[in-house]
Amino acid sequence: MELIFFLIVGFFLIKYIKFSKSEYSIRSRNSFAKTIFNKGNYGEYLNFSYLEKLPGYKKIVTNIYVKKEDGKTTEIDLVMLHETGIYVFESKNYSGWIFGDEKNKSWTQTLKGNNKNYFFNPIWQNSAHIRALANFLPEVPRTSFKSYIIFSERCELKKIIIEPADVKVIKRQNLISTINKDISNSTQILTREKIDEIYFRKLLQLSAVTDELKLTHIENISKAFNKK
Repeated sequence: MELIFFLIVGFFLIKYIKFSKSEYSIRSRNSFAKTIFNKGNYGEYLNFSYLEKLPGYKKIVTNIYVKKEDGKTTEIDLVMLHETGIYVFESKNYSGWIFGDEKNKSWTQTLKGNNKNYFFNPIWQNSAHIRALANFLPEVPRTSFKSYIIFSERCELKKIIIEPADVKVIKRQNLISTINKDISNSTQILTREKIDEIYFRKLLQLSAVTDELKLTHIENISKAFNKK
């Protein structure tokens, strides 16, 4: 029993050391416990920590709330401002087999026993995020935005049909290699000064929102879902 206890303590200690070296807790305001024991937060943290290792000058912000044209808000999981563009990430921590087509409203998650769940097309979802963010940042060319849909290691992407080159649907373990390829094939779009300006003067304020706004956002999502 003592050995098992020390193994568990060592396991979480290693995770805590890695967590403490990341800026994720500062940007997300999530504690170590709230991150490790929540699948959604943990997946977001892993994506964030991977992005921190990328080359080039960059700033990363998490959980920002951007106003849409209808006045409601949309929540974006992660945004990375990089010299080669603005990378917008939507995280999906699903297991099972994933099937999807960029042209279809719903995608499918197939679990054991052929049980199927349907979820809103994440490409459309992230496209709405980018549209709202682009409207908020009119000084940045629309072509500077890149869409990344990140699925967890627990799933298998069986059949995903996409065409746009600026949209990537990948598993988390391929995140670094895919973005590195994007970076190497891209030219500089944003200067360090512009990245800092967007980050400090605009995006950080979108992550420092009140609990009331977050609750209103959740209620709007619930209403929209119940109308379907």
